[in-house]
Amino acid sequence: MSIENFEVKAYPEMWESLGMDVARFDKSRQMLGEVFSKTYLSQKNRPAKMKYFDGLIAEIFGGRIKEMLEVKKTGKPIVGTFCVYIPEEVVVAAGGVCVGLCGGSQGSIPDAEKILPRNICPMVKSAYGFKAGRICPYFQVVDFVYGETTCDAKKKTWEILDRLVPTHVMEIPQMKKKRDKQLWLEEVKDFKTRVEEVCNKTITPEDLGDAIKIINNKRKALQRLTRLRANHPAPISGKDGLLIEQIAFYDEPVRFAEKVNELCDELEQRLQNESGVVEKSAPRIMVSGTPMALPNWKVHNLIETAGAVVVNEESCIGSRYFKDLIDESKVDVDAQLDVLTDRYMQIDCSCFTPNDDRVDQVLKEYKDSNAQGILHYSLQFCHTYNIEEIKIREACEKYEIPYLSIESDYSPEDVGQLQTRIEAFLEQIREQ
Repeated sequence: MSIENFEVKAYPEMWESLGMDVARFDKSRQMLGEVFSKTYLSQKNRPAKMKYFDGLIAEIFGGRIKEMLEVKKTGKPIVGTFCVYIPEEVVVAAGGVCVGLCGGSQGSIPDAEKILPRNICPMVKSAYGFKAGRICPYFQVVDFVYGETTCDAKKKTWEILDRLVPTHVMEIPQMKKKRDKQLWLEEVKDFKTRVEEVCNKTITPEDLGDAIKIINNKRKALQRLTRLRANHPAPISGKDGLLIEQIAFYDEPVRFAEKVNELCDELEQRLQNESGVVEKSAPRIMVSGTPMALPNWKVHNLIETAGAVVVNEESCIGSRYFKDLIDESKVDVDAQLDVLTDRYMQIDCSCFTPNDDRVDQVLKEYKDSNAQGILHYSLQFCHTYNIEEIKIREACEKYEIPYLSIESDYSPEDVGQLQTRIEAFLEQIREQ
């Protein structure tokens, strides 16, 4: 697939049937195609198996939506989520589709700012704006969405979003004591009940056991990819690694795992041939911090355009999503939900206090990925990550890890400034 002939495919009749603002959305579609071509298809020496993931972007507003509509016709639920705490295994157990709805685009933010305050997280505004402006087919196809209480901006926005699409909220405990796990377990049980009501089906132990295996296999494939990225020279770019992690929230999970493993087979062959995507001397950077929702590729693009390679993402769209698996040995629903909750309680979101586990995880992933520096990325007004950055910085100073912290949004206005800072950071690493 070349830069010249790539496009994000148009499905105007289907979009019209979903009640979208087709004329406006079509402009966004064309813009995404242009940005994707410039950012991704211009890369040299890409793995051949990336063709599947490029194709998924081409069909992200068409072919994938058609698949979801077919599922919906059978009475199975299409559930939109905004956080890796929402247990997708429950939706899969019901035969439904769990799809991420986080916003990573500047284009929908003006729609949100007609209602929401300007000085809140751009990811929250972008997501709300997609629905308010009717410019996201995923928002239009879901039966309902599940929000969560990981931050104040989110939990209050869900109240307003409920006016536009049925929105349910799961309470995320802010600590990890025994009583907090019990609260979260009850929330997971309520979530299961809601999904069962929509599809008029009781989820059996066999259903949930199969779903746990499916999502575990997806996470295992992503873990395998992460291990391969830790090799030297890196067999795949950080941009492609990020793209795959973003697609994990949209694609059919069985097929996705199969395609990631096919890619990993190719990467293993590359490693045997010592064929990397960059020179061995290229600085190896780990990106840590807030989620990077599709199509937020700004930081990775700046790092790799400057001659470095990103080898890991400690992020919700990254290792925080797939680093932990669920025990597959349980055979009754109560036990399955218990171990499922155990797994989700291991996610070290910055909403928790205390959260020293995340500092330890950042240091572990830095070592495991063979990185040479950490870039901590925070979205503007994301107070939990912005404040927790202090502890990450202190840990890097203690262990003499090259470190850069940046705060940004989705607009291109700060690209020049970020480029200067990132280039200086990389030069610091090269001089070591």
